[in-house]
Amino acid sequence: MTGWVILVDQARDVPNAETPHKVITTSEYLARPRLFETGRPKLINLSRSYAYQSKGYYASLLAEARGHRVVPTVETMLELREAKLYEHALPELEDALNRCARKADFQPEGEFKFLVCFGISRDPRFEAFGRLLFDWFRCPALEVTVEPGHWLSIGRIRPRTLTRLENGEGVFLREALHQHTKREWRDPKARSIAKYDLAVLFDPNEKMAPTSAASIKHFARIAEKMSVDVEPITKRQLAELAEYDGLFIRETTSIDNHTYRFARRAWQEGMPVIDDPISMIRCTNKVFLMELLGSNQVPMPPTVLLTDMADLPRAMDELGLPMVVKIPDGSFSRGVHKVGSHEELKRIAEELFEETDLLLAQKFMPTEFDWRVGVLAGEPLFVCQYRMARGHWQIVKHHADGSSREGGFKTFELEHAPPEIIDLAVRAAKPIGDGFYGVDLKQTESGIVVMEVNDNPNLEHGIEDAVGKDEVWIKILKWFIARMEQ
Repeated sequence: MTGWVILVDQARDVPNAETPHKVITTSEYLARPRLFETGRPKLINLSRSYAYQSKGYYASLLAEARGHRVVPTVETMLELREAKLYEHALPELEDALNRCARKADFQPEGEFKFLVCFGISRDPRFEAFGRLLFDWFRCPALEVTVEPGHWLSIGRIRPRTLTRLENGEGVFLREALHQHTKREWRDPKARSIAKYDLAVLFDPNEKMAPTSAASIKHFARIAEKMSVDVEPITKRQLAELAEYDGLFIRETTSIDNHTYRFARRAWQEGMPVIDDPISMIRCTNKVFLMELLGSNQVPMPPTVLLTDMADLPRAMDELGLPMVVKIPDGSFSRGVHKVGSHEELKRIAEELFEETDLLLAQKFMPTEFDWRVGVLAGEPLFVCQYRMARGHWQIVKHHADGSSREGGFKTFELEHAPPEIIDLAVRAAKPIGDGFYGVDLKQTESGIVVMEVNDNPNLEHGIEDAVGKDEVWIKILKWFIARMEQ
């Protein structure tokens, strides 16, 4: 038996022999509130009707009340009842639909329909559209009606239930169901059943990911002892996100890529997530961060906001040379430039203004190392010194060929780190939220300043946990478990 449960109105709708999953009727599910005493099952509602006050409707309604994960949710059922309730999704969906049609050189002469089951389009020309449709509306089977024209438009999206599938569509639904649930098709005797499932968003091709694959495996081994199943997922698995209990993002975050969309979806599903979308917004843009920290009396390097080339003389007068020029949303030392002359400042600013309307200029404050304090839910988690890369003024030196070189590190026990460093880091993280942050600080002759607050700081086995060991990972797991249990 797997962790999936199929709900049907009649046992013959999906015979047990056709699936390794538990199949029960909606009547049985409705009548037995304590049917699942342990764990949190993943329900797929294949009722014959999703109409208001039908058994299918009440099955999904009570699933949410019982803390069970269910597809589709009542919200999805209601949203798909009429076009005006889902029209907010049409611009993005129609854009994807037309991209697929152009790629396939498809120009229909009249109205046409096609079926999408669990994000898989029965018409292979609309594969990418099918995935996006399931991202928006997590329903087992959806029929899309498309109206022809220079720009293909969606006339209707409606759920299709088992009894309304014909001409091989039922077989297609079962195949799509198999694809959707196959990650759970494993021998349950091989391991104990975890109480919670934690998704870790990870890109195996990212060269400077905040956590490596090896460290994620280390994290998973610790999590297993705490009855948490850690499973790495990629950007292609947004449609599966609601099947988990929490999300830990271990990719470099950005507001304009899939990481923000994952965070937002988890937030909407009521799942605990690191990084949450609000923290992303507050941390990824250095202009916003500067204003936020300044309004909370957190000391920072002298900074000038550059809105156009006319601001360069003021920056030189206030900051002197050399100075540091940054794009608002750079990460891992990217988009950060040290300039030593007026000519170099002008050249760099002209190049960067082609990418962004705002720049930050900061006083150059050379140090042998930067402090990094990990803060979790307002409490210090680890303290590290990151030394500058050899022959460079930053902790990471990027080369033209895409490679990079980093400086050394030293990890401190919390009680042996300078208390003023920890206190200031906690103060800086407080206005961001109660998640996991990395606060970068410089200790200078004129005092300690906060350089930035990172929403997805590095966490590597053997570096940030070199002193705290497994306790660092355990505290993160406890953060998730506490919120899952709420």
